[in-house]
Amino acid sequence: MFAADCAQAEIHDPQLKAAYKACHDYLRTTRAEEFWCLQLMPSALRPACWALFAAHCLADDLADTTEGDGSQRLRAWREALDTDLRQGTSQDPVRQALVHTMWCWNLKADAFDVTFTALEKDALRTAPAAASWQQWRTRSKDTNVPFLLLCLTMLRHAGLDIPLHLTRLDAYQRLSDGLFLTDSLTDLADDLSRGDITLPAEELHRFGARETDLLQRRWTPAVQALISHLLDTARTWLDQPQLWTGLPPGPAVVLRTGCTLYRARLHAAEKAGPTLLQHAARPTLAVRLRITGPGRLLAAITWRLFPLPELRTAPPPTRPVLPAPRAASSELLQPPEPHAGGARPPALPAEHMPRHVAIIMDGNGRWATARGLPRSDGHKTGGEMLVDVVHGALEIGLSHLTVYLLSTENLEKRPSQEIDKLLTFAREQLESGDFLRHDVRIRWAGLPDGLPSDFVDLLRTNETATEDRTGLTLTFCLNYGGRSELTQAADSLAGAARTGQLEGTRVSEHLLRSHLPLGDLPDVDLLWRTGGEQRISNFLPWHTAYAELLFTDKLWPDIDRRDLWQAVTEYTHRSRRFGAVLVPQPAELDQDAHIASHR
Repeated sequence: MFAADCAQAEIHDPQLKAAYKACHDYLRTTRAEEFWCLQLMPSALRPACWALFAAHCLADDLADTTEGDGSQRLRAWREALDTDLRQGTSQDPVRQALVHTMWCWNLKADAFDVTFTALEKDALRTAPAAASWQQWRTRSKDTNVPFLLLCLTMLRHAGLDIPLHLTRLDAYQRLSDGLFLTDSLTDLADDLSRGDITLPAEELHRFGARETDLLQRRWTPAVQALISHLLDTARTWLDQPQLWTGLPPGPAVVLRTGCTLYRARLHAAEKAGPTLLQHAARPTLAVRLRITGPGRLLAAITWRLFPLPELRTAPPPTRPVLPAPRAASSELLQPPEPHAGGARPPALPAEHMPRHVAIIMDGNGRWATARGLPRSDGHKTGGEMLVDVVHGALEIGLSHLTVYLLSTENLEKRPSQEIDKLLTFAREQLESGDFLRHDVRIRWAGLPDGLPSDFVDLLRTNETATEDRTGLTLTFCLNYGGRSELTQAADSLAGAARTGQLEGTRVSEHLLRSHLPLGDLPDVDLLWRTGGEQRISNFLPWHTAYAELLFTDKLWPDIDRRDLWQAVTEYTHRSRRFGAVLVPQPAELDQDAHIASHR
């Protein structure tokens, strides 16, 4: 089987075959259930899947090591991978197979950065457990989703594009949570042996289970109730048949069989009882064969009947887009570039500065039309002005700047040629490194559906590369709609209620905000719209509840940082009430008394 898979993938070099064999054997020995799920993939893709998943698992094992500093070992392996990717080969078998896979399938060289960073942080953590489900879910997403996205990317490069439906985002999240929770429960004994508790602390407190009982392997009634509840929760999250009914036949078989295997792991954990705290729980070989045997047969028939549309084997090796060398934490970021005309920022009182400015950058198309130019020229010039405004924001020490680049309505209603041009300019701006050279943290608010997948990857790569920046947080609202954002939050709340994660009957403002896609963004202090229109256009409805509004006539391509400074200066002169009545200051009282005495 191994030789046939390598032949299908056109891997003939003995050294390369040995590298892939190392990945194959490592997974078969240490991750048997996941390995047999990968064997359900098309033969030509299996070696690449081994390499990707072996790298993912090896990084996890390095971080979990009890010998020395796990974070340092993982960091060293990660730095060696960067070097290997530039050289196109490696002396380490897992990295050699991974580098070859990245090259052959033209995958992003930094695709695992989110996973590696999450694992490094996990290895350094001092808290015994995630405090909440939300923190637990973030770790699950950061650790596992990049590998799944790489598999989807590889299938797309092989000609099979798997759509992700917006109406099922909550179901995708629950399925991912179910897989991760199953891992946490069945491997609980291994984690406890390292002194780790990978279950959310809020669940321990809910059932009265003490961390010391878990760490000392005491099967108390509270621990039993906790484990029983979490096993039921994981089963519920794995039970998502609506997800594979909408998939192409091949991936549907892989997902359905994988979920069946994971449910078998949960059954094994339930049968283990108190020994779950002593030994990892795994289904017996007989159970595994009863699931994987029919699954492999069905997968083979399905892939034969529904082969990959464009590709049967790996494409010719193509050098991947390599990341810049990973900067040390002490890297010196460049200061903002000065204004071309020599303008200097005003002296603004720090106590009156807005924390968060949001801009509706309106007027690009009208600016171009007035000059007899294509509308795309307006978007290009507008993009250049945005760079200048960002430098101006850095100069005055603004904390958060959010800009409305493209609404969901624009994406649906504007001509596709105009949208393509706008996205091309945005891509060029992100790839140029204009923002990366400065102390700017980049974030994205919006939906991936309808955007090119490689553009979504670029946005996420920029988010990851700048997540530790502490200067200006620059949020791009792209394919964004305010009502859609609130709908996502409501849907997330409903999903949490269905799965028993919410207690009580009241939904507080704080709870709803925690389910917003970017609920951690501070409220907007100043909402500024250029171009003469006076409406908010479905932009940040939650965050702008108490924002000061500023509408100016200038079209966006005529704007530069001086206009931002003027807008912020005007904001500092306003009195914000937040629904309260202002108490007159003594000078105002004197003036009122003087007026009254002359009536």
